[in-house]
Amino acid sequence: MATTTSAHLGEGGDGDRNRRFEGRVVLVSGAARGQGRNHAVRFAREGARVIGFDVCHDLEHAPYPMATEDDLAETVRLVESAGGAMHAEVADVRDWDAVKRVTRAGVEKFGRLDVICANAGTYSPMPVQFVANDSWDETVDVNLTGVFHTVKAGLRPLIEQNEGGAVVITSSTAGLKGFYGAPAYNAAKHGVVGLMRSLALELAPNMIRVNSVHPTSVYTPMIINDVFPKLVRMDLEDPGEDEAAEFLRTMQPMDVPWIHADDVSNLVLFLASDEARYITGSTIAVDAGALQK
Repeated sequence: MATTTSAHLGEGGDGDRNRRFEGRVVLVSGAARGQGRNHAVRFAREGARVIGFDVCHDLEHAPYPMATEDDLAETVRLVESAGGAMHAEVADVRDWDAVKRVTRAGVEKFGRLDVICANAGTYSPMPVQFVANDSWDETVDVNLTGVFHTVKAGLRPLIEQNEGGAVVITSSTAGLKGFYGAPAYNAAKHGVVGLMRSLALELAPNMIRVNSVHPTSVYTPMIINDVFPKLVRMDLEDPGEDEAAEFLRTMQPMDVPWIHADDVSNLVLFLASDEARYITGSTIAVDAGALQK
């Protein structure tokens, strides 16, 4: 199965027929590759300008390579090729000052903010009895505190604009059910659901909607790498993508090992659009039935 490329980005979207985000501005964390890149390009195809950032260096405890500055530059190129414009910077979602800086610079450049996509995340599996404290901190800081930073950085422009808006938080099926061997990830992804529900109440008077999306495994570099197959197929000497797919296929009642970034983007763009104008406080899964098992 081929990896997601620029040709694949946005397939199945209706942006050419219905530019739902014309004149609007979207903030995307974790924008250098994977789901974040796909969201940025899809929003651009529908008329949005994008503010995006990513850490662009490896994390100490993540068992796979992070995105690079070249990846972030490629996202900018793809956004521009889609007819959009992007303000992109390297910033660590755990660093409040950095997130605030890039958000402020983007809002000053484009003059407004309409949608916040708190997408950045990392995965570092290890059972509680073995997980190091600093590994726990890293995972929770990225997946939970990083969401808080991203949303908080964009809230003031949204509220002061007084035109409503949307916040879409990327959680996981691990935010709605237990997963063996990934306690920090599980806890953080559950945590953002509580944050989302609190924000939905807090921002409803401002007509700002807040929802979370819950994908099953997504075909992105988080799992498509040399390390992930070894984590899930320790019974094999040298497992690869096909062996990982065999393992992941058992998690979905629908006969697929994973979904694709476009499947998540379809939901993210819907929730950010006027079509979802009265949907708030909801947890919505894109999971091929995984939560039913």
